[in-house]
Amino acid sequence: MSYTEKDIRDLKRIAATLRGNLIEMIPPGKVGHLGGSSSIMDITAALYFKHMKVFDDPKNPLRDRCVFSKGHAVLAQYAAFVELGYVSHEDLHRVKTLDGTLQGHPDMDHTPGIEAVTGSLGQGLSVALGMALGLRLDGSASRVFAILGDGELAEGQIWEAAMAAAAYNVDNLVAIIDQNGVQATDAVEKVLPNPRQAEKWTAFGWNAIEIDGHDMAQILEALDAAKACRGRPTAIIANTVKGKGFTFAEGKAAYHNAAMNAEEYAQAQACVEKMKEEA
Repeated sequence: MSYTEKDIRDLKRIAATLRGNLIEMIPPGKVGHLGGSSSIMDITAALYFKHMKVFDDPKNPLRDRCVFSKGHAVLAQYAAFVELGYVSHEDLHRVKTLDGTLQGHPDMDHTPGIEAVTGSLGQGLSVALGMALGLRLDGSASRVFAILGDGELAEGQIWEAAMAAAAYNVDNLVAIIDQNGVQATDAVEKVLPNPRQAEKWTAFGWNAIEIDGHDMAQILEALDAAKACRGRPTAIIANTVKGKGFTFAEGKAAYHNAAMNAEEYAQAQACVEKMKEEA
């Protein structure tokens, strides 16, 4: 599919809006996963507002499914759900509260649009694989996307699921690796190096595509290529920046899960306005 400059511009504006929703969820003094949510935000915008089949009813059986295996980044999904009308804007201000519908990790029983309970890292790809196999048995054309963190790839269950998906030719499954290079406490290469991801996924029998995860045109082209691939699952290795868009947080493990102070929050707001202007 070809995309116009307007398509790209519109999605960039949506991504900026989603980043604005993100910081509303974590005002000064409130701990939240800024870094890993913002690194996956451009892909989230492309999925929910251009590529995936989504409906007003988040339980429509014809929908595509998206599982955030890196469940701590669910704030990116919440940011999208507001714009889709699944939750209210006011819900953003009740994240991680007892009376709120939006918890710190995905809760499919309380949050419309959430497909699975995740956050115990390494399990989401297996869940997504099961969904994809079930849809295939039902003769459904719906597809499943699993969002993985690069630190999460140290979990062995990821690779068990990868082997099974290739063995069963599950071509309605797409794994998207948010390769931002920084996990909870430090750079991935310092904690447990896991290089050459495209080579690994190819060796496991997947169609591997490596992209700039903040280049909207590349994101859309990769998603289209995944849809066109037959007979095997696709892994999109998206090179991203932790904290993307928030200059004071970019590439820093300190903002994996932390609270902004008032000065940082003002900077974050200014960053969002600049992104909207430049989109």
